[in-house]
Amino acid sequence: MITPPDHALLHWYDRHRRTLPWRAEGGRTPDPYHVWLSEIMLQQTTVTAVIPYYQKFLALFPTVQALAAAPQEQVLAAWAGLGYYARARNLHACAQAVVARGGFPAQVAELKTLPGIGVYTAAAIAAIAFGVPVVPVDGNVERITARLFDEHTPLPGARKVLARLAEGLNAGAQAQARPSDFAQALFDLGAGLCTPRTPACALCPWQQSCAGYAAGTAASLPRKMPKVARPVRYGVHFFVVDAAGQVLLRRRPDTGLLASMTEIPGTAWQATPWPEAEALATAPARAQWHGAGTVRHVFTHFSLEITVLAARVARFANTEVSQGFLLPMARLEGAALPSVMRKCVAMGMQGLSEHEAALSG
Repeated sequence: MITPPDHALLHWYDRHRRTLPWRAEGGRTPDPYHVWLSEIMLQQTTVTAVIPYYQKFLALFPTVQALAAAPQEQVLAAWAGLGYYARARNLHACAQAVVARGGFPAQVAELKTLPGIGVYTAAAIAAIAFGVPVVPVDGNVERITARLFDEHTPLPGARKVLARLAEGLNAGAQAQARPSDFAQALFDLGAGLCTPRTPACALCPWQQSCAGYAAGTAASLPRKMPKVARPVRYGVHFFVVDAAGQVLLRRRPDTGLLASMTEIPGTAWQATPWPEAEALATAPARAQWHGAGTVRHVFTHFSLEITVLAARVARFANTEVSQGFLLPMARLEGAALPSVMRKCVAMGMQGLSEHEAALSG
């Protein structure tokens, strides 16, 4: 088993490293807060999608102390649209834990005790922010490792094997001396050259050490188990606005999917479509409801189809507001609405507008 030359990767990185807003440039020491925030945001989210959210977060919460002191609702609202909302709740809890202990710990074992920080994230923070010589194993590093060692065991079963092989990638003296750069070099190699489809092997600094390249199998690795079809769930949600331009909203439960986020009222999500009469029996207000369309949204483990009904009322009865709250439409942008609910609101607004235009025409 040949360990690829660390100096070749670092030389490539010094010339081709990505410029990212959370990276320390010009020899500056990485800020642990910036590293941690970016790593949490990058979980199951692309760099392109994360950058504007990262910049928005730093503007709102410039320090971990500011984030810890913020109301959870403000944090959730700033996160809205990034998905996987448990990350936002853990982010807030972790900030509070870090402030309580006086700062971020430097060691992997201690970092793993903080909310929302797992094995990979702890290793990434330790390596990048504190110079601990460990190899953080994310999807990029798994892919690089599978190709380097021509490992054909399919994911997810191969994860332990790939993690063990990846541990030795930083055995060289230069990798040990530059652990922060080496970890980020691995990420950039996976993002820029050793990509999931059509890897640019001709440009790779590790081409000569890659068993997958030599065997002609690199592009097919890592192997994956066949995907299981996602089940479909169905729901009906109600977009209703009063004469003052206030929308009826409610807060989701504190546990479960989209916990603590804001939504327009609706039914439970179930395995079969809702009969119209049963859905209307759950409507949050007495109104003339009109079909606005269907929103389709994909979660990790299931797909969701939501029928959106829209209506306008003169005013809400107290009993209709008791299970939720009213928010002026002008303030919807700043609400903690997850992506699926933003789709529902947009469809409800459009459907209501089209219905009223048809009546007036």
